[in-house]
Amino acid sequence: MIHKVFVRIPSSRVGVLIGRGGSVKQRIEKEFGVKLYIDGNSGGIEIVLDEESKTVSDMMIAKNIVYAIGLGFSPEKAFYLAKEDAMFEVIDLEKDLGIEGAHVERLLGRVIGRDGKIRSLIEELTGCYISISDELKSIAIIGSGEGFEVARQAIRMLLEGRQHSTVFKYLFRERRRIKRMEFEFWRTPELG
Repeated sequence: MIHKVFVRIPSSRVGVLIGRGGSVKQRIEKEFGVKLYIDGNSGGIEIVLDEESKTVSDMMIAKNIVYAIGLGFSPEKAFYLAKEDAMFEVIDLEKDLGIEGAHVERLLGRVIGRDGKIRSLIEELTGCYISISDELKSIAIIGSGEGFEVARQAIRMLLEGRQHSTVFKYLFRERRRIKRMEFEFWRTPELG
């Protein structure tokens, strides 16, 4: 039985997916036991699982990596999705939230911030990667654990129109809470 999936990415991102000398494409094919058939004009990618290869879940990880690259993540950041605890979410402003026209650009701008400072702060405080695609009108998050949930909530707060200062307070408060939890987890019990 042949297992395959199809994903479409912007044709402007096909070169990044292929990589210099085909390096990114080859890495995906080798690590996940798949073959990528790429239509450079339409951006259509067919991902086929090799017959004597790995599992269907490896094919789905490869699909998510291809999709993440299409959303604007660098291949290095997209390969984070190969980790066991990795999480990936895409918020499509038009399809998921019903936002259209100039409102999309305004909301993407709120999440990006002046000179990308808001996005950078969310990434720094949560340990996540965030990609904002004006072409696809979407925001994508790659991360794991508590940091992923905090990044997701911070972005939702910005999209709901909360003030940046409110979101900053939330981020710093959650960062302290997570650090405290990590400290408690690794603290050795006192000898008595």
